[in-house]
Amino acid sequence: MLNEILKNKEVILASGSPRRKQFFKDLHIPFKADVRPVNEVYPENLKGTEITDYLAKLKAEAFSDLTENQILITSDTIVSNEGIAMGKPKDASEARQMIASLSGKTHSVETSVCFTTIKSQKIVHSSTKVTFKELSAEEIDFYVTNYKPFDKAGGYAIQEWIGFIGITHIEGSYFNVVGLPTHLVYDILTDLASA
Repeated sequence: MLNEILKNKEVILASGSPRRKQFFKDLHIPFKADVRPVNEVYPENLKGTEITDYLAKLKAEAFSDLTENQILITSDTIVSNEGIAMGKPKDASEARQMIASLSGKTHSVETSVCFTTIKSQKIVHSSTKVTFKELSAEEIDFYVTNYKPFDKAGGYAIQEWIGFIGITHIEGSYFNVVGLPTHLVYDILTDLASA
């Protein structure tokens, strides 16, 4: 459906995430991937979706050469646990620490998606609450050793082993936790293509 109404548009997905690319394929959205380097630093006073909104917009600034028919999509995801924003772990030790800090608690996964054209910019965000059971050190170590979740916010992926055995409750969009609030992307792109 979207592939038809987007036939006169070029969608640029500014993401190296294989999960986000697969979402676009599964949604039948024709796109080209274009990732440009951005220094992902945000003001310390920002919290939750303020951080992801800021970073999604910041990533769009690297694209000053958009043309009339292009729609740029940039996004950012963080895990927010007890008011502390968690990005991607630097190594196995940090991944273990991150997952241990989520064990037995409920945290939020925040994703912002920014849609930019040469005429306009719109940003939407989604927040999902995720609850983990109490995880053992052995379970955490098994996951980090075998899945190496170093490109994942919060050090885990819901669609992997740790999600299968550890997540007891989710409130909100599952796909947002995987990396993109697909229902919002579909709705906004439909509006932009029809404009």
